[in-house]
Amino acid sequence: MRKALRGVLSLAVLIGTVSATGASAGAATAAEPAAKQSSGYSSSSEDIKDRILAVPGMSLIEEKPYPGYRYFVLNYTQPVDHKNPSKGTFQQRVTLLHKDTTRPTVFFTSGYNVSTNPSRSEPTQIIDGNQVSLEYRFFTPSRPAPADWSKLDIWQAASDQHRVFKALKEIYSKNWLTTGGSKGGMTATYFERFYPKDMDGVVAYVAPNDVVNDEDSAYDRFFARVGTKECRDRLSGVQREALVRREPLEEKFAAYAAENGLTFDTVGTLDKAYEAVVMDYVWAFWQYSLLADCASVPADAKNATDQEIWDSVDGISGFSAYADQGLATYTPYYYQAGTQLGSPDIQQPWLGNLSRYGYQPPRSFVPRSIPMKFQHSAMRDVDNWVRNDARHMMYVYGENDPWGAEPFRLGKGARDSYVYTVPGGNHGSKVAGLVADEKAKATAAILRWAGVAPAAVEADPAKAKPLAKFDARLDKRDDELQRDRGTLRP
Repeated sequence: MRKALRGVLSLAVLIGTVSATGASAGAATAAEPAAKQSSGYSSSSEDIKDRILAVPGMSLIEEKPYPGYRYFVLNYTQPVDHKNPSKGTFQQRVTLLHKDTTRPTVFFTSGYNVSTNPSRSEPTQIIDGNQVSLEYRFFTPSRPAPADWSKLDIWQAASDQHRVFKALKEIYSKNWLTTGGSKGGMTATYFERFYPKDMDGVVAYVAPNDVVNDEDSAYDRFFARVGTKECRDRLSGVQREALVRREPLEEKFAAYAAENGLTFDTVGTLDKAYEAVVMDYVWAFWQYSLLADCASVPADAKNATDQEIWDSVDGISGFSAYADQGLATYTPYYYQAGTQLGSPDIQQPWLGNLSRYGYQPPRSFVPRSIPMKFQHSAMRDVDNWVRNDARHMMYVYGENDPWGAEPFRLGKGARDSYVYTVPGGNHGSKVAGLVADEKAKATAAILRWAGVAPAAVEADPAKAKPLAKFDARLDKRDDELQRDRGTLRP
């Protein structure tokens, strides 16, 4: 107990405390009636910005105007190691889309960098609430210096979220939901696993669940049946030709790299980088495209020009993906994939013996100076917990999204939890894409968990719909689904 107390006290010293003046102002603000606090536009002593910046360790980077909201880009001081807070701190970026302290709040993370432009996740639109978005630790600039990579794991990241939630719950006292897509959906799941009492609900989109890293046959079965045979044949034909014509296309790649200042120290050679891009081609198509997009894939790859093959691969996979400059941003992801999350290894039998390296593992995409060792128990623990202990959790997958080949599943111990699939959906699948009855049921559950379900919806879930009107600027596709296309990461 004394040891734990020392850690808490050390953290308080490291992060700092509110000054006497700031503490008094914060206490006075907290004592005001909620109706006067909610909008954030009352007198300066009651302003929502003052209340947020009164949180120990919170500092303002900038405020950006947006009609009907206050939008803040913030830094929050976090311990590098939540188990040993005295070991140092780092600044973690947080954004806050403030609507009203009387509304529920959505805690969003992409699992990667945070966008500093205002946006709403789908649950935020559904509940018409506030949104707190957190940059994942070790994605720059939210990286400790020096970087101790052993402190990048799912528990440490969940503990980051827990501290932000505890800090802001005093201001935003209504219900909280956590959400994210892809790696963000995984992140939301891990947060719930380690801190199940924090959130009132979880909405996880297209979240992969690689329980046994060395067994990936589910992906092979997926690629054998996805879409139509005609589309699969088009894609495999282009991919084969890209390897058959390796020599002339690598000459083109070398010129492209020289023109754009690309280097290949991490992966090792231009040849390895070229093949990694080509090996992602089929996966990347189904991840980001729809069946109708097959019309843009060359139908007769053998008779296509080199430029046509190049353009198709570059447009879907992106030839800069495995250059040092493309990999640098995503080093934290590849590190986690190679230490806890797992990564797919698919066969692609239509390529025969054309591949020299196969699906290269995450170790190939992380600088050798960073040590990595895989922890086989991490995903098994999470999967077991979701199956047996899920409460108020929702998973939404896309039928044609390869990352959904190994999904989260619910067991007999799960309660008030759901798994939905969007017909024909890709990695951008949302509740809005579900069939009508499932869409209404899912929307009603989100409203109920947030504590804002209208009486009519409580009586008849079929009447459920988002409480906020669609906003073309705020409700664009989530940031985590707009990363550069093609590289094999969720």
